[in-house]
Amino acid sequence: MSSHLLLTLLLILGLFACSDDDDFRELINGNKPEDVTGLRFVDAQDADFDTIYANLTSALRENPAISIVAEVDHRANASGIGASLRPTRVVFFGNPSLGTPLMQRNLQAGLDLPQKMLVYQPSDEDIIIAYNSVEYLADRHGVGEAETIGQIRDALNNLAAAAGSGVVESANNGSVSLNEGVTSFTGSGTVDSVYMRLRTAIQGNSAITLIAELDHQANAANVGLELPPIRLLVFGNPALGTPLMQERQSIGIDLPQKMLVYQSADGEVTVSFNDPFFLAERHGVNDDLAELTTIREALTGLARNALRI
Repeated sequence: MSSHLLLTLLLILGLFACSDDDDFRELINGNKPEDVTGLRFVDAQDADFDTIYANLTSALRENPAISIVAEVDHRANASGIGASLRPTRVVFFGNPSLGTPLMQRNLQAGLDLPQKMLVYQPSDEDIIIAYNSVEYLADRHGVGEAETIGQIRDALNNLAAAAGSGVVESANNGSVSLNEGVTSFTGSGTVDSVYMRLRTAIQGNSAITLIAELDHQANAANVGLELPPIRLLVFGNPALGTPLMQERQSIGIDLPQKMLVYQSADGEVTVSFNDPFFLAERHGVNDDLAELTTIREALTGLARNALRI
C-alpha cells in the first residue's frame, strides 16, 4: 500500500475526536427512526434493552436456516475509546437460500447482504429494533423481481415484531433510487487477488478491526445455487463511527463499513462501498463534517489500491 493511502487511512481514524455525551444528548433524544429513508422498525416502549436483544438473537439461533455472521456492540466499542454512547447493537445474519436470488439478479445487492438488525435505546422509555426494508433493497439494487422478496419481508417483519412485542412501522420516506449511495470502481484481475489486497490493507492498519468476511459464492453453493465470485469484508473502528452515532444512533445500522468485491459478466472485477455522504444524508448526520470527505477519499484509496488503478 502506498504511503499516501496509509496516511489517509490514519487521518480518517484519528480525526474524529470524542465529544462529551451531554453535547449530543438533545440530538440523540431527537433521533427518530421514522425519518430514516428505507427503515422499518418496532418501538418497544418500557422494555429492557438486554432482554429485547437476547430475544432477537435467540430467535435467529433457533432457526436452522439462518446463520449469525457477526454481532457488534457499538456502545462497548465506544467505551473502549473513552466515549459515551447509549445502548446500540447490530447483528448480521443471513439465509443464502433467500439472499442468493437477489444477487443472481444484481451482484451489487451483496453489499446489503447479509441482513442486519439494529437494536438501540434513544431514550429511557424507548428501545428501537430497526432494519432495512425489502423495498429499500429492491429499489437500490433493482432486485424487486427476485422470487424471495416476499419471504424476506415476512421473515424480517416477524423477527422484529416478536422480539419487540410491537407493531412494525415504516419510515415516512421509503424512496431510494437505483444505485443511490453506492460507489464502485472496476478493474482487471481476479476477485481473489483484489480481495486479498484489500484484506491485507485493512489488516495492515492496527487501528482497523476486520469484523467479518463472507464468500457469497460459497454460501450460495452450500444451498445448491450459483453465483460468480463475490466476497464481502466488514470492518471498522470506533474512533470513526462513534461520533456519527452520538449524533444519530440509527446510523449504527450502516456501521461498520463494508466493501464488496465481485466479478461482472464481462470478467472485470468491481469493488463497491457505501458513500459516507449518502449514509449521512440518510440518517440526518451533518453533511458539512469535513471528516466525511476524508472518509470517502480513504475508501476510494482502498478500492483503487486493491484494483491497482
